[in-house]
Amino acid sequence: MVEQYFTVLPKMKNPLHYIREYPERTRQILGISDLQFEALLSQAQRKAEKLEWEKEQEKKRINRKGGGRPKILTSEEEVCLCIFYLRHLPTFEVLGMQFDISKTEANDTFNYWLKIVREILPASLIEQAGKDERELEIVKQMLTEQELIVDSWEQARERPGDNQSQKEYYSGKKKQHTFKGQVITLPQGKDVVDIEVGKQGKASDINLFREQQKKFDNNQRFTGDKGYQGGVNIKTPQKKPKGKELTEVQKEENKVVSSERIYVEHVIRLLKIFRIAKERFRMKGDKYEQIILTVCGLVRLRIGGLILPTSLGL
Repeated sequence: MVEQYFTVLPKMKNPLHYIREYPERTRQILGISDLQFEALLSQAQRKAEKLEWEKEQEKKRINRKGGGRPKILTSEEEVCLCIFYLRHLPTFEVLGMQFDISKTEANDTFNYWLKIVREILPASLIEQAGKDERELEIVKQMLTEQELIVDSWEQARERPGDNQSQKEYYSGKKKQHTFKGQVITLPQGKDVVDIEVGKQGKASDINLFREQQKKFDNNQRFTGDKGYQGGVNIKTPQKKPKGKELTEVQKEENKVVSSERIYVEHVIRLLKIFRIAKERFRMKGDKYEQIILTVCGLVRLRIGGLILPTSLGL
């Protein structure tokens, strides 16, 4: 008699099932389009197969291959889980509920695929070309024909445990402990040229820029905000003289500079649509660089600065 009041609910669809049914919503769910996700998925699966094959060659197997507990999720679902976490930043317990696995398995799955996605998606043009020294020099020379844009941002982090780190990562500007990052883009934000992340919150923009500038040709020109005044080969807005006003000509020049550098702010905004790059960073500090550079690779994929090949040979 009691049984008639209970019905068996259908299994809840996880995010992968949802975007398979509504591919036009993939960009809202994962931060990249359905075609970009499919290309990334293909590369990630092939990379994982290669790693598993290499691992298998090193094993001295006692038991027959194929033992152990079978996997609950498919590789497609696991990659989706990884990108979904970066995009929405749920707790691992909630993430496990969304994919019908335990929070421990959700955590392990995320960390496994994070390494693979990071290898597939170079975070910047400099990193992408850096694998070949000759290609890197060609890229640097080509970049001198353009005026690159630079800007920085800060992200709140958990308070470090020791006093020295607390002093180093405390940002007087934000009144909290932060990681600082700096990004250099092509004109109109068409691609990420170089990025530095995980720097101390108290670091000044100009000092970060001087260090990052060493990666470029001596003749490379840049555009930045007022925080970069005093730098070499960088165009910045003019500050209002003490007790005086800017002339109309100076104001117009500042508007031109602002209109040129607004695009780097758009790129930073795109980084922050992945909530793990926006909210207080609650993981261990040594994971920060890997995660934010992975997000930067996803942003490059989103804006078309990075095009994934359709296949990857083993």
